[in-house]
Amino acid sequence: MSQVLIRRATREDLPILLDFEQAIVEFERQFDPTLAPADVSYYDLAGMLDAPLVELLVAVIDHEVIGSGYARLEESKVYLRHRRHAYLGFMYVVPSRRGTGVNQQLIAALTRWAASQQVYELRLDVYHDNQAAVRAYEKAGFRRHLTEMRRGL
Repeated sequence: MSQVLIRRATREDLPILLDFEQAIVEFERQFDPTLAPADVSYYDLAGMLDAPLVELLVAVIDHEVIGSGYARLEESKVYLRHRRHAYLGFMYVVPSRRGTGVNQQLIAALTRWAASQQVYELRLDVYHDNQAAVRAYEKAGFRRHLTEMRRGL
């Protein structure tokens, strides 16, 4: 198998990143009945490319973009010990490459970037029922922290 290259995303990557975003939305519909039925966009991917507080990465094998993820620096709640943390999102690997460690490599690269920004806590959101993702994040060292609850009226 060819080696995975992790690099910063570029404007040339936008078409495939937009496809990844729609694949994420479509997959997550099974976990969230409140998602709008029409086109949904979670991210301003073009804006992230130039945002000073965001590191948007892609995973590439043989010149093909096969995965993505970002870290965004955020201010933490004033009552927490740390002033800032990095929020991870847009974690995606094409189905044919899942289970091969690509997500772990993306997380490792984002972790290094966060540490270079003097940030020492990572956070992310994952649907409770998305057990494959929960296991992948636990494998990367994340632990369950809070449970958001909701009730329709």
